Amino acid sequence: HRTRRPGRTGPRGRAAGALSASTHTAMTPPTPAALSPAARFDAAFAALPLVAILRGLRPERAVATASVLYDAGFRVIEVPLNSPDPFVSIAAVRAALPGDAVVGAGTVLDAASVAALVQAGGELVVMPHADTAVIRAAVAAGLPCVPGVATPTEAFAALAAGATALKLFPAEMLGPPVLKALRAVLPAGTRLLPVGS
Repeated sequence: HRTRRPGRTGPRGRAAGALSASTHTAMTPPTPAALSPAARFDAAFAALPLVAILRGLRPERAVATASVLYDAGFRVIEVPLNSPDPFVSIAAVRAALPGDAVVGAGTVLDAASVAALVQAGGELVVMPHADTAVIRAAVAAGLPCVPGVATPTEAFAALAAGATALKLFPAEMLGPPVLKALRAVLPAGTRLLPVGS
């Protein structure tokens, strides 16, 4: 066992114990793809607090449609599961868009659909209802979840189950007085997304 004396150099003339440029990296912020789906949803929603809902989207039009929306500034893309071959569209859109886009499914009705969404590479669960079993399945999969609510009871139950935000649905029935009343009682910062039929 040999020890180096102070001032001696190691291989290639480097001082012993010094870091080479190749072994030291500056701290850089994580890339969007390195963030969790929830953190990416937060960032995407902050960039543009709107969700592009692509009802009836067909797989052959999925990438072109989503790309136009991405170029227009949308960062949250939702393909409802009652669209033709939705998981094919979700997988194609997720593969095509940059990492700061969040691609997910709407009209998610059960936990089996959450599992299928994960397999397709989806990153967001949007529901028309507030079934806490589905919310818990999304949370267990590490996905942000936006369940549909129409009453304070549904809203509080959804938040307790782990909802990331709340979809006010159907928005036609929930006008500004209802929104104001909900905001008065829900935890500060709760995101409410009105969505029509």
